[in-house]
Amino acid sequence: MELALGRERKKVVVIGGGVAGSLLAKSLQFLADFTLIDEKEYFEIPWASLRAMVEPSFAERSVINHRDYLTNGQIIASRAINVSDTEVLTATGRLIPYDYLVIATGHADRVPKTKTERLGQFQEENQKIRSANSILIVGGGPTGVELAGEIAVDYPDKKVTLVHTGSRLLEFIGPKAANKTLNWLKSRRVEVILEQSVSLNNISDGSKTYQTSEGGTFEADCHFLCTGKRLGSAWLKETVLENSMDGNGRLMVDENLRVKGRKNIFAIGDITNIPEIKQGYLAQKQALVAAKNLKLLLAGGKESKLATYEPHSVMALVSLGRKHGVAQFPLTTISGRIPGLIKSKDLFVGKTRKQLGLEPHPVHD
Repeated sequence: MELALGRERKKVVVIGGGVAGSLLAKSLQFLADFTLIDEKEYFEIPWASLRAMVEPSFAERSVINHRDYLTNGQIIASRAINVSDTEVLTATGRLIPYDYLVIATGHADRVPKTKTERLGQFQEENQKIRSANSILIVGGGPTGVELAGEIAVDYPDKKVTLVHTGSRLLEFIGPKAANKTLNWLKSRRVEVILEQSVSLNNISDGSKTYQTSEGGTFEADCHFLCTGKRLGSAWLKETVLENSMDGNGRLMVDENLRVKGRKNIFAIGDITNIPEIKQGYLAQKQALVAAKNLKLLLAGGKESKLATYEPHSVMALVSLGRKHGVAQFPLTTISGRIPGLIKSKDLFVGKTRKQLGLEPHPVHD
């Protein structure tokens, strides 16, 4: 009876409602006195945001209010600013006690607090694309490449230029996949400029001249910056976990995904120092391992039974518009419609919604 009233229930706090944090929250919400701390009121499927820029209605499915899947926990829409051995302090001044803590703050991303505001942002970005004749994309990682692909397919008459400082696109995967991607973009009349940068100082959107590091100039009506985001760990530097980070600002974790030296603090997702590429599907795998371990600990299980997480070899799927893609697997690289069928059509949005216990295609009144 006491357990039902919540008196004996352990307090679990998750900081960060991204790919990893949301899935873990959904998995544990009925097993503990549960709190999710996130500075926004929603979870956004990050790899779907580029499709939402060319098709804003797509975001109705890919931007999900935390309350839609987290029906039994407390949600605090605020930043965490400090962690002690027993409590989390939020930017709004609330102290949240915990028995178990999970840090899943990923990368720092400036996005609005509410779903309505975020959907409005996609509308604005879409209008920016629609009204431009020429578009500059800065950055040739997966974000820049996929945005270039989305625009080239949906708006084939627009002049798209992609500028990247590296010697090839998609440097996190092999050169074969990068070359296939470059050839696909060129076949869609995307101009790709490698080993150069663009100065965006004093530039505002609206038919501007941009200058490259080599001294070349070109015109573009608007630009999108698609370079890497900062890790969401700067706030930890003044906390009890300041010595638990490596030189890159990532939290060091053991094979059970616990922060090294801590029995009751876990870290999952991009913020960890696990030696593998940082991708959403791996963050989800980490969330499921951490959830399994927390379930064991909450039930009073033995630590010797904790599940371990093994780093994965490089496997990547990059969508190129709505029907094509490039896939790198451990032993082979393929491009064209087969990887497109795997990812590009729905971008795993239906699958991700199902993992959160939601309808893949919600029906609106």
